[in-house]
Amino acid sequence: MTGKRRKKLLFLLPAAVFLAGLALLTGLWQRLYQKASYEQTEAFCSVILENYPELEEELSQSLKAYQAGLGENAGFLKQYGYEIRDFGENEVRDMLLLTLLTGVLGMASFLLCFVLADKKKNKRLLELTRYLERVNLGETGTLVQTREDEYSGLQDEIYKTVTKLYVTREEALKAKKSFADNLANIAHQLKTPLTAADLSLQLMERNAGNPYIEPVRRQIGRLNRLEEALLTLSKIDAGTLELKRESVDVYTVLCLASENLRELFDRAGVRTEIPDKGRAEFLGDMEWTMEALMNLFKNCMEHSQEGGTIFCDYTANPLYVEIRMWDQGTGFAPEDLPHLFERFYRGKNAAPDGAGIGLALAYSIFSLQNGSLTARNHPDGGACFEIRLYYH
Repeated sequence: MTGKRRKKLLFLLPAAVFLAGLALLTGLWQRLYQKASYEQTEAFCSVILENYPELEEELSQSLKAYQAGLGENAGFLKQYGYEIRDFGENEVRDMLLLTLLTGVLGMASFLLCFVLADKKKNKRLLELTRYLERVNLGETGTLVQTREDEYSGLQDEIYKTVTKLYVTREEALKAKKSFADNLANIAHQLKTPLTAADLSLQLMERNAGNPYIEPVRRQIGRLNRLEEALLTLSKIDAGTLELKRESVDVYTVLCLASENLRELFDRAGVRTEIPDKGRAEFLGDMEWTMEALMNLFKNCMEHSQEGGTIFCDYTANPLYVEIRMWDQGTGFAPEDLPHLFERFYRGKNAAPDGAGIGLALAYSIFSLQNGSLTARNHPDGGACFEIRLYYH
């Protein structure tokens, strides 16, 4: 049965029940009226004959004349003070009860049909909702069309949309894997010529002094760092970067990251201030967390004046550990803030030899450890990074 026919039937059935009840009520009213008229006439005639037996013949003729509609003395009872309400009181009560019963049955039939209709609709909506819940949980499967109703079109569209989403997701995963593979291939291809160039540079440095050797060495070092960052990003994109989940002390990892950059800090004339705020730990990977923090330290150092300080602070609460790092530089340009963690994005005040990967890499590492990284300008000036590492 199609949805339109079922919907039509749900409206016709209560109407049919109501009409049938109305017809039954009309028949009952007629029957009660006839019975009441007969009984009252018989009782009236019995009273007359009981008091005046000799009038039986005249009474019979009068009844025949009344049945034939020949009576013309209208208003006879009224002139003696009798009203309509003085007769047939029981019959009127019975008619009212029948009318009320018919109305209740009609209303009940309407309500029953609408309740059944709503129940079927809710059941169908629940089927569609549960199917979408399974899709959101990553389960596969189809939504079998077992009947035609007003939701059949919606079910078809949901199935088509879900199928397209599955195809789109598969294509996106393939594209992501292809991008990661290409990125890894580029990184590996860079490694060979960089190694050869570094060896050649070492030979040139031994044989003869050359003022251009040091700039070339710096550029080779930059390319080596770029190659390592690209390789790490390719592993993140491919989902192959393995991170440990062990207890990491915040103060320790901050000190280690700062110490690994001590030579750069000394050369730039920048110092770090890391207060010991007590034990604060999270589950993560010590080495990769240190790598991410080093990228943040480098960014702060590149935007600090000589003699400046990079400040660190951290707190712990029942939900997460928060680490803050800020410098005394010029801060971020407002137009750069929405794009700081995009790959290869270089802001307005970016360092000349930066590649725009360090912040993106740090963001990805913290995200893989159930954390977040945000950036803003510190109220006292300078750039400020906020890291939150959640326990669950």
